Amino acid sequence: MSVPFLPRCRRLLAPCLALLLAWALPAQARELAVPPEAMVEVEVATVGMSGMAGVPVVLLREPGAREVIPIFIGVAEARAILRALTGERPPRPLTHELLGDVLAGAEVALTRVYVDALTESTFLGMLELSVPGRDAPLRIDSRPSDAIALALTAGASIHVAPEVLEAARQIEYQGFDDQVVVALGITVTPLDDDLREALGLPDRAGVLVSDVSGEAAEAGLEPGDLLLAVNGETPENPLHFLELVRDTPAGELARLRVWQRGEIVEVELSTEVPAPTPRRRAPGLEA
Repeated sequence: MSVPFLPRCRRLLAPCLALLLAWALPAQARELAVPPEAMVEVEVATVGMSGMAGVPVVLLREPGAREVIPIFIGVAEARAILRALTGERPPRPLTHELLGDVLAGAEVALTRVYVDALTESTFLGMLELSVPGRDAPLRIDSRPSDAIALALTAGASIHVAPEVLEAARQIEYQGFDDQVVVALGITVTPLDDDLREALGLPDRAGVLVSDVSGEAAEAGLEPGDLLLAVNGETPENPLHFLELVRDTPAGELARLRVWQRGEIVEVELSTEVPAPTPRRRAPGLEA
């Protein structure tokens, strides 16, 4: 057989699914509650817990770094978001990974996701897809937690209505000191003695840079760097790093000091939300 079975199936499935999305899907169940241009683009920082009910929340960082906003999500979606933030994938794809693979296989691009309304304590979301053969984007009603998990994997931007941001500010939450956190396009994780020794890092306080994208990558930051300070203060853990970024004075750049291959490097980064990029898989987890 000249063409392997599975790749041939994917090649046959892709145009069929694209055609289905372009022509056969019924009209969306609802319209966006807010025009896209009125929404605020945000960056997914990490996952935490609501203070009172103990329900998982995803923490979203607003541009300018002044606020971190919690949105209620489910346990499965919290796990999917954490997998995306760390670049991990299970040996076989779970629901969110599978849907992302199906869209990619059909050459359908997830370009944006929206959290556009809050109705009776329920957040509403929507996917925006670019479908071959269709001029206008296709929007599909979605739970925000599913949409955000897919957006991280696909590299889609995330946009939230101002009214939703304002309402979500009233939600009390707590983060986890040992959790992976993303801000400014920099992913940081806790650093223990074993990891410090394995990476040859100095005995200095800080957090480990595990991934970089956008402006941070262009500035020369790399995975394996030791982040020593943000605006002159040492981050005690990943959540503290997020707080220091958030407390950057309005209109100013965040000043970072980093240990990189035996040298101290200082960079300044904008606190605006960086352009999204697809999350890479951690090595060794390919099916």
